[in-house]
Amino acid sequence: MINNPKLPNKEEVNVYPLGHSESIKVYENKSDMDIWNAFNKGDEFAFNYIYRMYVTVLFKYGCQMCKDQSHIQDCIQNIFIDLRRKRGSLSEVQSIKSYLFKILYRELIRKSNKSKEEICKEPEKIQKNFSIEFSQETKIIHQENDREKFEKIHGAINKLTCRQRQAILLLYEEGMTYKEISVAMDLNEVKSARKVVYRALSTLKSLLQKK
Repeated sequence: MINNPKLPNKEEVNVYPLGHSESIKVYENKSDMDIWNAFNKGDEFAFNYIYRMYVTVLFKYGCQMCKDQSHIQDCIQNIFIDLRRKRGSLSEVQSIKSYLFKILYRELIRKSNKSKEEICKEPEKIQKNFSIEFSQETKIIHQENDREKFEKIHGAINKLTCRQRQAILLLYEEGMTYKEISVAMDLNEVKSARKVVYRALSTLKSLLQKK
């Protein structure tokens, strides 16, 4: 687990327009939709708020799927540079965090495919590139102080499919709703997210009962 991730370089990203304390004052009590709409209209405070609020959690999420920190940093830089370039033409966003998770996931896939000279659009075909690992602080096991129990749960989680692990991570580690999970995982329907989580939990239960 990465304790002190190196965040994208300020000069490389060039996305630090205003002081964080100023943007916090303006947007801390506003909805995600209001913040996103303000950013889309060119508000630098809104852009600064989004970047500073989510860059660390994006890096942490990326580290759960990819071991190459520089690769993750490049993807995050690309995301914010691209978002800033597209201001004024972006679609409405209800949950900024889940939306950013989705485009980071896509960017990681895109850069991975490019580096291997592959074109894979189906999630199942790129599962080998995303071996999600859970931190010991994960909420699903936070109350388990017994090392043996932790190892059993961790071992069972690692036997889930990539998509199942990803869904459990978003639900318990990130505290997302099923609607947010469906966005982050690029699923068409909320019920699809529920199905993935249900199957993951059902599989976990079966695996733990065998131990």
